[in-house]
Amino acid sequence: MALPHGGKKSTKLLHAQAHVWNHIFNFINPMSLKCVVQLGILDIIHKHGKPMTLAELVEALPMNKVKAQSGPHLMRILIHLGFFMKPKISKGEEETGYWITPASRLLLKDEHLSVAPFLLAMLDPVLTEPWHHLSAWFENENSTPFDTAHGRMLWEHAGQEPRCCESMLDKSQDMTYLAHR
Repeated sequence: MALPHGGKKSTKLLHAQAHVWNHIFNFINPMSLKCVVQLGILDIIHKHGKPMTLAELVEALPMNKVKAQSGPHLMRILIHLGFFMKPKISKGEEETGYWITPASRLLLKDEHLSVAPFLLAMLDPVLTEPWHHLSAWFENENSTPFDTAHGRMLWEHAGQEPRCCESMLDKSQDMTYLAHR
C-alpha cells in the first residue's frame, strides 16, 4: 500500500498500520507469559533470591541450551509487559540480571494467590480453539463457539475429558474461598 503524499495523511496511515499490527501480533504477549510460567522462569529467579544473569538463568532452565540465544527475546517481551525488571547487578561492570515484579509474583507456583493455573487453563488449546471458530459460529446453528469447535458444550466436554478443566476448577475454588473470607 503506497503512502499518500502529505505529512498528516501519512502520519495517520502509519498510526493506523501500527494499530492493526499491534492487534495482529497481540497473541504473542500471553503466549510468551505462558511459556515463562511453563518453564518455571519466575520460580527459578525467585528461589535464586536475587537478580540472575542470562547465563545463570539459561543454566538453571530445563531447556535445550542451543536455544539459549532466543532467551533474551522472550525476556525482552516480558520486561516490556512489566513481568520482569532488568537491574544492574554489578557496580563495577555493566552486567544486568533479571528480577521479578509485583505482577509476576502472582504467577509464582507457591504463591498463595497465584493465578498461574488460571493463566494456563485460559490459554489451553481446548479453550482457545473456539476463538478460531468464532466466524463459523456466527454462521451456524450451534449455541456456543465451544460447541462449534469441539462438537459439544464445555461441561459435556469436561465430563468426557476432565483434564481440560481440572486446573481451572481448582483455581476457581481457591478464588471462591478468598471471596468469602
